[in-house]
Amino acid sequence: MVARMVPEHGPQWDDPELTRLARRLRDAHRLVAPLPKQDRRRLIRQLLVITDLAKRDTALAARRLDAFLADFRPPPAAR
Repeated sequence: MVARMVPEHGPQWDDPELTRLARRLRDAHRLVAPLPKQDRRRLIRQLLVITDLAKRDTALAARRLDAFLADFRPPPAAR
């Protein structure tokens, strides 16, 4: 008999909470993309940590993303 590798619980593919979080993460990456390389690298690392957290705890990842976006201030444009 072959054991099935289907998780007993967890989010479904059509989970609206996960879809919203994924879209917000995508939008956050778009905010960070035009920044200077040094700033962009640091912020992308933070977003990747949140993305990884979302695999285990969607609610905590959403709160961390809220905090990231609340603190996000793009540096002034170089003149």
